[in-house]
Amino acid sequence: MRYHALACDYDGTLAHDGTIAPATRAALARLRASGRRVLLVTGRRLDDLEQVCPDLSIFDVVVAENGGLAVVPGQGPPRLLGPEPPPAFLERLRARGVTPLDRGGVIVATTQPHEVEVVEAIRELGLELQVIFNKGAVMVLPSGVNKASGLELALADLGLSRHEVVGVGDGENDHAFLAHCELSVAVADAVPSLAQAADVVTRGGAGDGVVELVDAILSEDPALLTPRRPRHQIVLGQRDDGTPFAITPHEGAILCVGDSEAARAALLAGLAGRLAAEAYQACVIDATGARHGKETGVELGAPDRAPALDEVVAALAAPGPHVLVNLQAIARLERPAFVEALLGRLMDLRRRVGRPHFVALADGEQLLSEAGIAQGVPAGALIVASAMPSRLPRRLLLSVSLVLAGGPRPGDPLRAAATALARPLTSPALVELAAGEALGWAPAAGASPFPLRPAATARL
Repeated sequence: MRYHALACDYDGTLAHDGTIAPATRAALARLRASGRRVLLVTGRRLDDLEQVCPDLSIFDVVVAENGGLAVVPGQGPPRLLGPEPPPAFLERLRARGVTPLDRGGVIVATTQPHEVEVVEAIRELGLELQVIFNKGAVMVLPSGVNKASGLELALADLGLSRHEVVGVGDGENDHAFLAHCELSVAVADAVPSLAQAADVVTRGGAGDGVVELVDAILSEDPALLTPRRPRHQIVLGQRDDGTPFAITPHEGAILCVGDSEAARAALLAGLAGRLAAEAYQACVIDATGARHGKETGVELGAPDRAPALDEVVAALAAPGPHVLVNLQAIARLERPAFVEALLGRLMDLRRRVGRPHFVALADGEQLLSEAGIAQGVPAGALIVASAMPSRLPRRLLLSVSLVLAGGPRPGDPLRAAATALARPLTSPALVELAAGEALGWAPAAGASPFPLRPAATARL
């Protein structure tokens, strides 16, 4: 399962003239029956929404007021996601004759052309409020509160991250939350700016476009679910000419080699940091102690205490920091069996919530077996560091899409990787690598190795 949740705008996306068609409602029910979640993310106030959609039980979570309020239908009162509107602000707008003037738990709403009075009142009172427009509506919210911030909090409550979510909308106020989702979709009759920014535009408009999207998610149709431009690449560094080098998640396994254990550890730590910066979660498994990226994760296990499978899975059950699994207390000959069992549990978790996004293994030749790889671990989820890549499982070697070689003398370990991969390698560039630098090589592309330098936004 690639996507685990669908986040929908209401007016103009799910609903036409305020009403959800039976076919659209049935599509959402099919999606939920598959084990996926459906979230509503709307600018409407909750009481207003309940007037046009009395049955909210088709949604796992409702984020209303443009991110200012969230509620789980049938499970208690709504939760405010920001401070209430300042009374002085409302009084100033009333004094200026602003009408209509609607107040929610967090939001204040009116219509154009009253944005002039709204902006003047905010300036005169020195308030930290923002104004959001949507098809003639003027919405005022606390600074930083929008559909994206509301969606993020709702996803955390569901144990999901934004990388498992498809978002669909039609209006100006949907830009923030669609950009936050892994795949952004605009219905056919969306405003032009949103349609231009979205990864995908449906053939159908309000309601029909959502049915089309649900069918694509259920069938995992690559024709509709493939972004038309790369958006979630992970920048690892820059080439000699200053251009960034980035990877696209899920493309293939990454193999880290180096002229020392410290060099390989530095590569894994750098990758862990880059993944954390992009809100990807990894489970890092280390044979001799969790040395890799401790600043980005929670360590389980110690030299005198073996980690338990249940505690690893529990630590990964919510989106957040990496989980570093220290296997020091497990006898060396028993480690592959433990890793095999752990990979099985991790793949069960991925089927439910899509995480951990990556599994990274130090000393991979000590930990991985063909049986372990057979646990259904996607190739694009694996990052493996190895001193002896020829001893890695053949199935893993066949899936490697990128090799990173670290240390001052990366040529020999890179040649050893090429031999293990049975791929021709032109002579590695004769360069002296400084701390934080690496050689990169894409074996399937037949390209030459290239120096990968630290960038301002990415340090290996």
